[in-house]
Amino acid sequence: MKISKFIALSAIFVAAFSFVSCSSDDDDDDNNNDVVADNHEYVDLGLPSGTLWATCNVGANKPKEVGDFFAWGETKTKKTFAFENYKWYNANVYTKYCIHSDEGPIDNKTILDSEDDAATANWGSKWCMPLLKQVEELLNGENTTQKWTALNGVNGLLMTSKKNGNTIFFPATGMRIDGSLEDEDNTCAYWSRSLQNPESSFAAFGFFFYPNASILGGYSRRTGFAVRPVRSSK
Repeated sequence: MKISKFIALSAIFVAAFSFVSCSSDDDDDDNNNDVVADNHEYVDLGLPSGTLWATCNVGANKPKEVGDFFAWGETKTKKTFAFENYKWYNANVYTKYCIHSDEGPIDNKTILDSEDDAATANWGSKWCMPLLKQVEELLNGENTTQKWTALNGVNGLLMTSKKNGNTIFFPATGMRIDGSLEDEDNTCAYWSRSLQNPESSFAAFGFFFYPNASILGGYSRRTGFAVRPVRSSK
């Protein structure tokens, strides 16, 4: 089942990069760019905002590991990702993060509260899921270069800072839809902290990496994506 069948709304950002197939025999723990804080490693990519990106996903111990999957606004992983068991959906309406009256009671919340942020809930108050603007900054070609590659046999996207040469790896995760794992070898699917406002309460912004493109776009909140935490340099 291809991802193109599921993207709910049009992508607003597309950056093309060359397809490079290679493998690395390096130990993925031997990255001297990494710094440890609150028992989790992060890397400084020299981004204008000062945002520091974690080197691992929530639920993972190494950069090459996928970790856990989360529906948007949920803080615990699960096996099945459906509307029937989505925390913020009941009786065909959204019960939180709703911006249209025909979709549920309006609260006009477009950014996850800390208690609903999988990064904060699992890693502590210094960590959170990235905002839309932080993802856009990461994907900006003035800040990073992007290369589809393999780390110890795991496909994914390697980003290199144009500011300081530091790197970060996003493993291919696929996504959880209902009880199935889809596109696990050629798709990196990660949540941002931002609802896709003002278009719909149905979709939150995710960021997706493929062998030949990176896309920022809306996707159904009930879908299981990986989470890559960020923190402030201040």
